[in-house]
Amino acid sequence: MARKPPVARTKASLLVEIGTEELPPASLRKLSQAFASQLGEALTNYKLAEHPCEWFATPRRLSVLAPQVALQQPDNIQEKRGPALSASFDANNHPTAAALGFAKACGVTVDKLQHLQTDAGAWLVFRSRQKGRLARNLIPECIELALSGLPVPKYMRWGSGSAEFVRPVHWLTVIHGKSVVPCKLFGIQSGRNSYGHRFLANKPIRISSPISYPKTLKEHGCVVVDFNERKKIIRKQIEALGRKAGGKAIIDENLLNTVTGLVEWPRTLLGTFEPSFLDMPSEVLVSSMRDHQKYFHIVDESSALLSKFITVTNIQNRRMQRVRSGNERVLRARLADAQFFWEEDCKQPIEGWIENLQAITFQGTLGSIHDKSCRIRFIAGLIAKKLGWKKEFALRAAELCKVDLASQMVGEFPELQGIMGYHYALQKSERKNVAIAIKEHYLPRHAGDELPSSRAGKILAIADRVDTLTGIFSTGEEPTGEKDPYGLRRAALGIIRILVEQKISLDLAYLVDLAVSAYASQDHFVSEQNKDRVIRFIMDRYRAYYSDANFSSDEISSVKQTGETNPVAFDRRIKAISRFRKTEAAASLVATNKRIRNILRRASGQAPLEIDNSLFEHDAEKYLAESLLEISAVVSPLVGRGDYLGALKQIAHLRGPVDSFFADVMVLVDDDRLRTNRLALLNQVANLFGVVADISKLQPANE
Repeated sequence: MARKPPVARTKASLLVEIGTEELPPASLRKLSQAFASQLGEALTNYKLAEHPCEWFATPRRLSVLAPQVALQQPDNIQEKRGPALSASFDANNHPTAAALGFAKACGVTVDKLQHLQTDAGAWLVFRSRQKGRLARNLIPECIELALSGLPVPKYMRWGSGSAEFVRPVHWLTVIHGKSVVPCKLFGIQSGRNSYGHRFLANKPIRISSPISYPKTLKEHGCVVVDFNERKKIIRKQIEALGRKAGGKAIIDENLLNTVTGLVEWPRTLLGTFEPSFLDMPSEVLVSSMRDHQKYFHIVDESSALLSKFITVTNIQNRRMQRVRSGNERVLRARLADAQFFWEEDCKQPIEGWIENLQAITFQGTLGSIHDKSCRIRFIAGLIAKKLGWKKEFALRAAELCKVDLASQMVGEFPELQGIMGYHYALQKSERKNVAIAIKEHYLPRHAGDELPSSRAGKILAIADRVDTLTGIFSTGEEPTGEKDPYGLRRAALGIIRILVEQKISLDLAYLVDLAVSAYASQDHFVSEQNKDRVIRFIMDRYRAYYSDANFSSDEISSVKQTGETNPVAFDRRIKAISRFRKTEAAASLVATNKRIRNILRRASGQAPLEIDNSLFEHDAEKYLAESLLEISAVVSPLVGRGDYLGALKQIAHLRGPVDSFFADVMVLVDDDRLRTNRLALLNQVANLFGVVADISKLQPANE
C-alpha cells in the first residue's frame, strides 16, 4: 500500500524568551502577564493566532509560549467597486467607456471583472487576492509591539547603544516551530539558545522546540521557568519544614510571590535564633523576618512565635550549612538592633515622647505631629459626644496615638507604627482600651484589611483621616492622576468602610466641619470651597467601594445623584434600589420617571412650586394630585427612619395615577396657566420619585 504524503503543517508553537539581568521581583508577574497578553493581541491582530499565550517568568527571563501560530497570514481578498452594471455595457453588450476605464485602472481587461449584486443594484467589481505575509517576517513586529506596551515604570540603558528595558538584556530566543525567527532587539540577534541557572548551570541551553522549552530548562539548566510551578514547589517545601520544626509555617502570599520572583531553582532552609529575642513583641520579630529578610516565621499550636524561621535560596550545594549560618547571622544582627531599640524606648517616659512630637513635621503649613494629635483629640471628643459614647478612652488615646513616631523602633521599622504604640502604652501601664485604640486607629491600612473593633479605635480612625484629608486639601495638594503621596484615596475609602460596615451614622459634612473647626483653633483656616471639595472627594469613593461590592454603575449613579453625604444612609439607599429594581413595578416606574423628566427638561424654568387645584380640568389631574398627597404622607416618615425600600414600594403606587394622567391630559397646552400648573404637578411627582434615588439613572435590564 502506498504511503500517504505528509500533510504540510500550517501552524506551530512560538517561543519568545528575553534573557536579562535580575528583574525586580515585585513586578515580575505583572510584566510577564502583560508581555503574554500583548504579544497574543499582536499575533491576533496580524491574523496569525487566536489562542491565549502562556507566560513564564524567572528573575533572569521573561518568556511567552504562543500555541498554534500560523506560518503565514491568510490570503486577503480585496474588492474594488466600479461603475453600475447598467452603465458598463451598451445595448449590444459591448463595454462602455466607463467599464473600459475601470478595467484599465485595475490593470486588467473587462473580461477579468466580476459582477456584484446588492440591494442598491448591480455593480462591476474587480477582485484580487493579496498573498498573506510570512509569520517569520511579522513576528519581530509583534514582539516589538508587545514590548512597547509593557507597564515599565522606569527604563534602564546599558552599554554604548540606545537600547532601553527594565533591566539589561543579554540574550534573545525566538523559535517558531523548529526554526529560529531572525530578528534583532536591544542590539541582540535572536537565536536558539537559552541560558541555565547562573550558578548551577551557567551555560547555553539549546532549545529544540517551543514545546520542549520548560522541560529542557529544568533538566539541563536547573531552572523552573514556570512561575506558578515554582510557587507550588516553594509552598510545599515551606509547609514540610514548618511541620519538621514542630510548628506551622505562616505563609504570607505577598512574600511567597516575592521569593518566587527571586529564585530559579528553589530550595528552603530551616534556621534558628536565640529564644531570648522572643521577649520582644512578636510583631517586631515577624517584621524583621518577613518584611526585611524575606523569611517565613513559624508558630506553635497556640499561634505563639517559635525561635525558628524558613528562608528560600536559589542555590544547592554541599555547603548549605554555611548558607543557613549566614542567614541566621544577618537576622541575629537585626534582632539585636531591634532589642536595643525596644529596651531604650521602654526607658523613656511617655510624656517626653508627647513633647518630642513637636519636632516632627506633619506637613509644611499644617504644623507638627503634636498639632495633629491635638486636632484628633478635638475631633474625637465631639464625635464621641455626637454618638453618645464615652469619650474618656478616645481622648487619652488621641494624645498618645502618634507617640511611637518619636521612638527609635518605629524610626527603624516604620511599618510598626501604631503596633508599637500599643505595646509602649501597655508597658507604661496605660489602660488596655487606650492601647487598643492606639493600635486600631491605623485600620484599615489597605483594601480588605480589618476594621477597628473598639469604639475608641473607630473614633480615632475617623478623626485621624478626616483631619488629614481636610488639611491636605486646604494646602492644594490633593491627589492628581496616579499620584497620591498622602494616601488620601485610601483615607477616604477607610472612612466610608468604617462608617458603613460598622453602621456608624455620621454625616460627612459634619465630620469635615469638625476638622475645619480643629484647624481654626490652631489659626489655620479652611475655605468653604475646600471644605466642599473634601466632601465631594470622599463621596467619590462611593463608586469604587460599591463597584467592589458588585453594585451596578447605574445604581451607584442613581443614589450619588441625591447628594447623600451620610454613608450609612447611602448604603441603605443603594441596597433598597438594588432590591427594588428586581420588582415588576420598577421598569415601568423608571420609564414613567424618565418621561416626566424629559417633559420638565423641555419646559425648563416654567414649573412653579405650588399647585393650584382650581385649575384642574380633568379627573385624572385630581386623581394624581390626591394620590401624590396621600402617598407623600406615607413616604416621608419611611424615609425619615431609613426604610428606603418601603418608601420605593409606596412610590410605586403612583404608577396608575400617572398613567391615567398621561392618557387623559395634555401637559404642554397653549394656555399658560394650565400648562404651568400641570408642570408643577409633574415636578412634585418627580421630586417624590427622586426622594430615595434618581431612578431615571437606572438602565433597563437589556441595556
